[in-house]
Amino acid sequence: MDNEKTLLQQIREKEQEFAQKLDATRSEAQSIVASAQTDAGDMLCSADETAKKTSEQIYWNIQGITSLEIERLNADAEKDRVDIVARGERNLSSAVEKIVYYVTEG
Repeated sequence: MDNEKTLLQQIREKEQEFAQKLDATRSEAQSIVASAQTDAGDMLCSADETAKKTSEQIYWNIQGITSLEIERLNADAEKDRVDIVARGERNLSSAVEKIVYYVTEG
């Protein structure tokens, strides 16, 4: 009977065995969580960098589009100015005649 373990000893050994497995599983789970936290932090940094690059690209694209639109508006305004000056010069003699007529005859 000395070679045989009592039922209580067998139960205690199983408890110790399961406690060791539980500790090993807990340690592994903590390691997995720590790794996941590190990965998540890396992903956040990467996403932040990507967002900054993308927003900068959008900014410069819009800046370029805006500059082109400003140039177009300036060119249109200059064309309108030239047209108005030319129309004014064409009508200048007629306007002078009408003014002189109204002042002298009027």
